[in-house]
Parts: sequence; C-alpha cells; structure tokens
Amino acid sequence: MLQVDELNQYYGAAHTLRGVSLNVQKGRCMALLGRNGVGKTTLLKCLMGVLPVAKGNVTFEGQDITRLKPHQRAALGIAYVPQGREIFARLTVEENLLMGMATKSGRAAASIRGEVYELFPVLKEMLHRRGGDLSGGQQQQLAIARALLADPKLIILDEPTEGIQPSIIKDIGRVIRLLRERGDIGILLCEQYFDFAHDLADDFIVMSRGEVVASGTQAQMNDESVKRHLAV
Repeated sequence: MLQVDELNQYYGAAHTLRGVSLNVQKGRCMALLGRNGVGKTTLLKCLMGVLPVAKGNVTFEGQDITRLKPHQRAALGIAYVPQGREIFARLTVEENLLMGMATKSGRAAASIRGEVYELFPVLKEMLHRRGGDLSGGQQQQLAIARALLADPKLIILDEPTEGIQPSIIKDIGRVIRLLRERGDIGILLCEQYFDFAHDLADDFIVMSRGEVVASGTQAQMNDESVKRHLAV
C-alpha cells in the first residue's frame, strides 16, 4: 500500500533522514519505534508532504506521490494524526469532526457517521463543547475520529499515547485493534511506548540517527538488539 524507498531529507546541513525504506500493507499495523530525536516525526511529515524529500521515492497504491502536496495525499486516502493532535481549539467537537470530511463533497460532507460515536462514545456527549476545553486524552480521541471521517486507506498516527491517561490509552488501543482487524486500512503507528506498540503491531521498524537500524515482525520485537535502540 505505502512503499518508501531510500528516503533522504536534510535540515540545513544536518542529514535528518538517511536512506529510510519501509512498506506498510493493507490490513496490517506497522510500528515505527525509536528514541526522541531520531527522525520519526520528520519521516512522517515527509510521507504526508509537510516536509520536502531531498532524495528517494514515496509510492501509494502504485502511484508516485513524492512531490504531491498534503491535500493531494489526503484526497488519495492518507490520513495523518500529528503529534500534539492539532485540533481546532476554538471550534466545537462537532465542527472539528466535520473538518475531517473536507475532502468530500455534497451530502457526504454534511453528516457525521454514527460509527465514530461507537468508536469514541465520549465525543457524542461533548459535541457542542469547544475542542480546547477537552482533556488531552479527549483531544486525541477527537483527532483520530476526525481523521477516520475522511475514510482513509492509510492512517498515520504520531505518538497517540503521549501525555494521555491510561484509561484513554486503552480506548485508543482498542480502536486501533478494531481498525486492523477490519482489514481494509493500513496503519503506521509511531510510538515510544513499547508495550502499546508490541500489542498492536504486525510489523515494526526501529530508527536511530535518521536511519532504520532494525525491522521485522511482531514476534521479533522482543529481541534484545531491538530493545537496546529504545532504552533511554
């Protein structure tokens, strides 16, 4: 579904991504692991078109999207939930959700599907509250729900458990597991919380200093060579 080949990116003179390659498949969850500052978020922003690619290729469903703008990638079916959530604080929960359907037109963009409330019941109770008044965990749920309303083929999640209370982490894990089991969406999960990623991932890659230093299946994530790259 998503094929990344030898991706390179620079920030000034710093070589921030060094020949990164990965492959996210439909119906599977890939965990992107690594310590802070190794290039994970930079990679995700390149995949979404927020940052330019210096060298390498990004292909989505057989189409080269390396030079496409973020809104063009969204229209193809890629949804991105950034680190920090970036919901619209002054808009209501309902208005935030409607923004998730901006790539649609007509009636398809006018009403919120009930499935979203089944996944995140708390949002239905808070439709008329401003996004900025929600807790961090509720904002994260809102951000994921907003992304899902675009009916993505691929969803990219950047640190969805960061600063979130344990009860909501469990809810987010439940939703990711349901999406994976549904089988019609690919998931790229960037995460520092090893146990959370291990429970959900089918495949994984580990980054260090801008490059991939380990990769494999879920069963191989417990290898000591993998954990060594994640230890603080």
